[in-house]
Amino acid sequence: MKITDFKLAMLNVPLVTPFKTALRTVERIENIVLIIETDTGHKGHGEAPATAVITGDTHGSIICAIKDYIMPRLIGRPVTDLNEITQIIQGALVNNLSAKAAVEIAIYDLFAQYFNTPLYKILGGGQPQLSTDITISIDYIDKMVADSVQAVEAGYEILKIKVGKDIGLDIKRIKAIYAAVKDRALLRLDANQGWTARQAVDALDILEQAGVKLDLIEQPVKGKDLQGMQYVTKRVRTPVMSDESTFGPREVIQLIQMQAADIINIKLMKTGGLSNAIKIADIAAIYDVECMIGCMLESSISVVAAAHLAVAKSHVITKIDLDGPSLCKINPVESKTCFNGPEITLSDEPGLGIKSVNNLTML
Repeated sequence: MKITDFKLAMLNVPLVTPFKTALRTVERIENIVLIIETDTGHKGHGEAPATAVITGDTHGSIICAIKDYIMPRLIGRPVTDLNEITQIIQGALVNNLSAKAAVEIAIYDLFAQYFNTPLYKILGGGQPQLSTDITISIDYIDKMVADSVQAVEAGYEILKIKVGKDIGLDIKRIKAIYAAVKDRALLRLDANQGWTARQAVDALDILEQAGVKLDLIEQPVKGKDLQGMQYVTKRVRTPVMSDESTFGPREVIQLIQMQAADIINIKLMKTGGLSNAIKIADIAAIYDVECMIGCMLESSISVVAAAHLAVAKSHVITKIDLDGPSLCKINPVESKTCFNGPEITLSDEPGLGIKSVNNLTML
């Protein structure tokens, strides 16, 4: 099975409600989809969102990186040369992590298809069922409480609460949500780099003294502020999780050795794909550090790839934040993978099990 050609397309899917964080507001998924073609007729699918404020990737940079730098180096290569191909992808240009992730996802999809096996089994096996949390966007208190109650009534037992704009209001938001769902759901906070280290410690002290029990606090300070992460981690009882502080394996090692986080959030769009995500999971396992598998605003193309990794590395990836498809009005991907509220059940079809993708505009 050799790579012969590729196509790029724009995926356009409206969200159920606007996705609001301390950094941005988004009303629809507009992602670049990559389809890699082979001489056997097999097709591999990958996906990359434009997340300029986090990874620096835009639609234009993703298209250019894939079209002009990465894919020309892969044409004619057998998909079974996986290690060589991933090295080529990672070395084709600096940064452009989401573009690299899209290509790697498609390559791993084809690699597993070659062996006629679902990707999670190629990566190590496991039970192909996961349960994800769901994101509650930052908004007025009453709206966030109503959204939280609605999510719990829909079967979600873990809520990821977006905060980070106004710390005083954030504390009121969290207290109100906790009062409404405390007996029915765990709360995870995502500050999206919106607080200072001192603010984070003060806020968590107030919440802890008020009896609010949190599963974790995610990236309370700026991603580059590792000293700030360390400051918070050493001073609060709530587990601290890194997100923008850890993109690749080297950063993960540094963060763990500094004891600057209790949990590592792995996102394929930050790591540049599955090869580095696998390394991060293995590094975390060595240090007995838990990981979460997360996503940007992604459809079930790349989310399914992340889910396959989580199943195969379930001994270290213990927390699941793969709610991208649940936030969409429709699932544009035709496959036997099932998204049923919080429950994700992977198919046993080869690779990622993707039959076709709707809502595409070819580029």
